[in-house]
Amino acid sequence: MNPRSLLASMWLALAASANPALTTIQDVLYKADGTRFNGTLTISWSSFQAADNSAIVTQTTTVKVLNGNLRVQLVPVTTANPPGAYLVTYNSDGRIQFRETWSVPASAVPLHVRDVRVASGNSTIGADTSGVVTEASVTGLLSDLAARPVKGPGFSVGRVMVMESAGLLESASGSGGDCVHVDGSSGPCGSNAPGFMDGETPGGVVDGSNSIFTLSAPPNPASSLAVYRNGLLQKPGLDYNATGQTVQFVAGAAPQPGDTLLASYRLNGEAETPIYASPQVVCSGAGAATNSATLGSVGSCVIPSGLLTPGDRLEARFDLEHQGSAAGFSFEVHWGGTVALHRDASTSDALATGRVDAALLTSGARLSAESWGSVLSLAGSVAIAPDAYAGGITVDFWANAAGGDTVALRNFSVVRVP
Repeated sequence: MNPRSLLASMWLALAASANPALTTIQDVLYKADGTRFNGTLTISWSSFQAADNSAIVTQTTTVKVLNGNLRVQLVPVTTANPPGAYLVTYNSDGRIQFRETWSVPASAVPLHVRDVRVASGNSTIGADTSGVVTEASVTGLLSDLAARPVKGPGFSVGRVMVMESAGLLESASGSGGDCVHVDGSSGPCGSNAPGFMDGETPGGVVDGSNSIFTLSAPPNPASSLAVYRNGLLQKPGLDYNATGQTVQFVAGAAPQPGDTLLASYRLNGEAETPIYASPQVVCSGAGAATNSATLGSVGSCVIPSGLLTPGDRLEARFDLEHQGSAAGFSFEVHWGGTVALHRDASTSDALATGRVDAALLTSGARLSAESWGSVLSLAGSVAIAPDAYAGGITVDFWANAAGGDTVALRNFSVVRVP
């Protein structure tokens, strides 16, 4: 034999003898719903000596399973020294699904998973397969657990938790009806929410001689009191004086028969600072003209959702101009679906004007209105509007004309006042 051929044969024989025998595990894996398993199998083992004395070192291998097809070759462990098994972890959908143990025998033909799977409780060679991971074996776990808040001696279930100065979780003390403060202390709950009285009609006879009227509660703060006479804001000290619940008009200013008195004020001293400090124009503009005999909109103000809250007050003011002498005209102001003001003017009324005040209640609003014209006498009215406003509301100005005359809305504004 050629010396080179002999040397090659010897090298191949030595190489072949250096590789341990392998057993093939080949199978099709399914999920319980009948679909094929897709994922990976992580197979781990500890060092052992194979039957042919090959030294197998501790290692892990990952096998991909596509459309359920599994094929992997492993060194038999039933004849290893010492005998053992492989720990197989099934991973799918980004997480560990389950673990099982394989005991792989020597076999010249491929084996199925069922041929190598053993009952739980067997262990891999030199590895813990009980499924229990000790806290100490996880890097950094003990220090992280020590850094978390822990229960203190005052902890109890069913209570609000507060953190005491040492970082321990304690239950808030106090009775079940107490309120817990941000510093962890507790005490009786107080009614600190702002309270409002809007559009109240003071008690008292409006007869031209009576000048003393009574409120249902003392304003708090006293400076929050606003008194309206026929929609006009009265000036304290000049038009009236207030003490506690009593409002007394100055000499010569007693309300006359037909006058409308309204009062608005706060009830809780903590609400002394208003949400906004100056009047806010919600919308304004010049309206349209109409010569229709049917009442219709000549201008509107759409107030958006979330702008208004209970306790707010709005003033809507407008000016109309009548052109022509064929007939009279009418005009209205609508607060949502409620007619806040309606007046019928004569042919001689070349100009008309008015205002509507809306005092927002928890539900709906108290409306007060007054209007007059070139000839049209001053008149006022009050009403309750049930319209909800939290989701927005529209203030609409209507007018009509007859006989070819024209009525125009020359100016309007809606203002939120503090």
